[in-house]
Amino acid sequence: MARNFKEAIKHRRTYYSLSNKSTLTDKELKELIEFAVLNIPSSFNSQSTRIVLLLGENHAKLWNITKEILRKKVSAEAFPATESKIDGCFAAGYGTVLYFEDQEVVEGLQKGFPSYSDKFPQWSDHTSAMHQLAIWTMLEDAGMAASLQHYNPLIDEEVAKTWKLSPKWKLIAQMPFGVPAGEPGEKEFSPLDKRVLVF
Repeated sequence: MARNFKEAIKHRRTYYSLSNKSTLTDKELKELIEFAVLNIPSSFNSQSTRIVLLLGENHAKLWNITKEILRKKVSAEAFPATESKIDGCFAAGYGTVLYFEDQEVVEGLQKGFPSYSDKFPQWSDHTSAMHQLAIWTMLEDAGMAASLQHYNPLIDEEVAKTWKLSPKWKLIAQMPFGVPAGEPGEKEFSPLDKRVLVF
């Protein structure tokens, strides 16, 4: 849709109503993610972010795994609402982006720069957040919708086992996406004079 940067940031919203359609080919989706991974900054140029793009049956498998794990954690009375949310909001989409941070990289920086050791996990989270915003905004700019979910750490072990991922990859967030099937909710804004100070 070729919005300018400010327009693209403003237009990005949380959508819970997704369809199993995409405005981009699977190849274009991969290229979009590769663009973000290549160009988003990271502390000490650590390049610690790892992304897994789940499409088709792999996307469906993720949300089935999530449901089955939650089935054991949520009461029988509450589970139908949980299942409905997962099926209707997340599994209904076209795919899911999984965001990871490679702890081997983080630990290497902690050893290499001990005076900053306690900061590297936090800076790693910052790196992941920048990737999340960039990919989310680019997806929306391409006519897609998404939301950001955090079923970690409940699903971490099963996700790593299912897709044979390194145990050093720490799952940070899950982003289901697809062509929007409804409108986002109203957005409320806190007063800017309480959030921005200029001296």
